[in-house]
Amino acid sequence: MREEELHRLLSVAAEDVRPSQPASTGWDRARRVRRTRRAAGAAALAVVLIGGGTTLALGPADRPVPTTPASPTASPVPSAPPVQRPPDELTYPGDPLGRLGDPVSAPLSARPVRQALALYQPIDPETGVEGRIRVLGDDGLVRDLDVVTPARTRDVEGNEAVPLKTGSLSPDGRAAAFAQTDEVIVVDLTTAKVRRYPLRGYLENVLWAGDRLLVGDNDTTYEVDRGSGAARKLTASPWDLVGPDPAAPTDSLLELGGTPESLVLRRWSGDGTQRHDSPVDVRALPRGNRVDEFYGRGWQRNDLVARAGWLTTGQGQGVEGVAVLDTRTSLVVRLLDVGTGRWKGCCEVLGWDSDGAVLLRHDPGGLLRWQPLTGEVTGVIRDLYGEVSLAAR
Repeated sequence: MREEELHRLLSVAAEDVRPSQPASTGWDRARRVRRTRRAAGAAALAVVLIGGGTTLALGPADRPVPTTPASPTASPVPSAPPVQRPPDELTYPGDPLGRLGDPVSAPLSARPVRQALALYQPIDPETGVEGRIRVLGDDGLVRDLDVVTPARTRDVEGNEAVPLKTGSLSPDGRAAAFAQTDEVIVVDLTTAKVRRYPLRGYLENVLWAGDRLLVGDNDTTYEVDRGSGAARKLTASPWDLVGPDPAAPTDSLLELGGTPESLVLRRWSGDGTQRHDSPVDVRALPRGNRVDEFYGRGWQRNDLVARAGWLTTGQGQGVEGVAVLDTRTSLVVRLLDVGTGRWKGCCEVLGWDSDGAVLLRHDPGGLLRWQPLTGEVTGVIRDLYGEVSLAAR
């Protein structure tokens, strides 16, 4: 399914609905409550290039064929309801990311990658103890990240988390960044060289916006110049920043978050000095369905942003799931209802694939691929416990 068709269909529900007056009530309070809802680590998820191309058949060209006007034919486009659920039994059609669970075949220092598809840090689901970070190259081989061993991140209150974050891998798959206390580490995966940038604070977040490297602690976002090592502060929230579409300019940034009483889409100018707020609008959904709170990183593709959250649907409140929002209207146009009784924060979004599908975790121990246009949900890999970061698809 082409991206244009996805975009057109997801906009249909929002066509005649306009968001109410912009408001930012409660946004500042979100930073104080956001940490209470973060999940403690578990599985990862993601996916990779499922190419959907159209085959062009070439006819004989020994003499011109007369052209005659063709009658237009209606080609039905598959669609799905705005609130969707995965099937009871998943299929696993096969995916290059399935190799994330393969044994390590070489150290990165001995065999750098041309491009990494993903980073993976295993976590024992029983003990919570993490293993070494692995690099899956585009050649299908898994490397050990032996050139550096990042420490756990920690906040001012002493809470710790594994160093691999969903935003660690650069969109081009050539570099990896790890937030650390008082520094950020950047590894060139194509040469296995390591560089450290001093930066004060209990740093926990990393996110690439094209070539821009954004690093954050509890309250502050820094943009690090990898040439000079200089850093400047941005006003944007390190928790709610959206991973931008790698194919789009990065001269502005988006936040998606806020408190349960006031969810907001916020646009920042490139220098982080100007903002515009629009309340998240659920009027394109059936009555009674909404997003109560977001968690994890949001990821953008064209005009759409996907982010995990706790939902209210026909199953009740506190449902785990994923929302897709149209950034032009601030309308939530699709929900994936994953249900209840799962690990808290089970379904963090890792990005989009080239076919317009959302890639998400499915704890315990799985990765899923969700196509919002058709409602199709398939498995990517089973029993993969840990954190994952993906390159752009």
